[in-house]
Amino acid sequence: MSQRPAPLTGIRVLDLTRVLAGPWCTQNLADLGAEVIKIERPGSGDDTRAWGPPYLKDADGADTTEAAYYLSANRNKYSVALDIASPRGAELVRQLARQSDILVENFKVGGLRKYGLDYESLKSENPALIYCSITGFGQTGPYASRPGYDFMIQGMGGLMSITGERDDLPGGGPQKAGVAVADLMTGMYSTVGILAALHERSRSGLGQHIDMALLDCQVAMMANQNLNFMTSGKAPQRAGNAHQNLVPYQVFAAADGHLIVAVGNDSQFRNYCRVIGTPELAEDPRFATNPQRVKNREALVPLLSARMATGKRDHWLTELESAGVPAGPINTLDQVYEDPQVQARQMRRELPHPTAGVAPIAASPLKFSDSPVQYRRPAPLLGEHTEQVLSERLGLSKAEIQALKT
Repeated sequence: MSQRPAPLTGIRVLDLTRVLAGPWCTQNLADLGAEVIKIERPGSGDDTRAWGPPYLKDADGADTTEAAYYLSANRNKYSVALDIASPRGAELVRQLARQSDILVENFKVGGLRKYGLDYESLKSENPALIYCSITGFGQTGPYASRPGYDFMIQGMGGLMSITGERDDLPGGGPQKAGVAVADLMTGMYSTVGILAALHERSRSGLGQHIDMALLDCQVAMMANQNLNFMTSGKAPQRAGNAHQNLVPYQVFAAADGHLIVAVGNDSQFRNYCRVIGTPELAEDPRFATNPQRVKNREALVPLLSARMATGKRDHWLTELESAGVPAGPINTLDQVYEDPQVQARQMRRELPHPTAGVAPIAASPLKFSDSPVQYRRPAPLLGEHTEQVLSERLGLSKAEIQALKT
């Protein structure tokens, strides 16, 4: 049976974003088959083009100009270099917006109004346009005009208050996540919002403005910790690698390394205790149920830690897997991509690249049975598709394009 076209085939996205939250959203849309036209500042482009090293290397091992950071969030897009601060550049972008289904931007609040590229201006010309604005703090509220960056948002939104070792232990204190999770989650929430607006448009025929804020997304993604606070009135504290609501659910030191044990219910705890040779702990009233284990964490964990330290990591992993107890190693990224499961799921791929020969990519996790994610092209060179898009989409002649260059 032949495969169906990618889910968003025929949808056009105008991408006026840079750095990570916005590009992550538009890369999702591009992977799903949308045509994404990324507008970049001539000469410099997306800020992350300069966020290196490391850079993509060519066939001889020499650095190209393509920063790894930029490559991570911009595949499957067209790059058009236009100066929206010039009247002609702004008019060309408006023309593209008239032809687009979706526009995503992350300029400061009101920053596009002077170019006629704000939602109200474009809505009058294209009522079906879905317009997604991504900012640090949203379009309203006392902080709306402030710039917002992932690191500060992780702090303001509470994530750093629960991330890191306990304050009473060595190394304790606030800690950010190892990747820009506020940006990434905002990109994901924005993708969800846009897809929902597309579905709604199929009924109403109308677009709408989607107001996305990094701080909102950071607060929302606190998930169970939000409700831990709301139901108890107590702000959760840092717990290191332990879990606030489950015990044992943490890192243990084995004789030759570390592993994660993630016990999610009482049956798994009984199996875990049997594997490590302490079945009596599962019968102890202090530890028999998860609520009791959470209350008596300080008594239980040292007993478990002492047993775990007597065996080797891979021995424990094998035995725990056989017993149905969730457990796993702590891999570095080189080990991640050597993992047979990661390889079986084809999470590392390569695409032809105009200057490097090939470019590696981390694949999309979306797996469709009949309309799969498409890997059409790597992250584009700055302005790589300017002439193609202006000619094919807007009908500009070679002379007009040359005049723009001049």
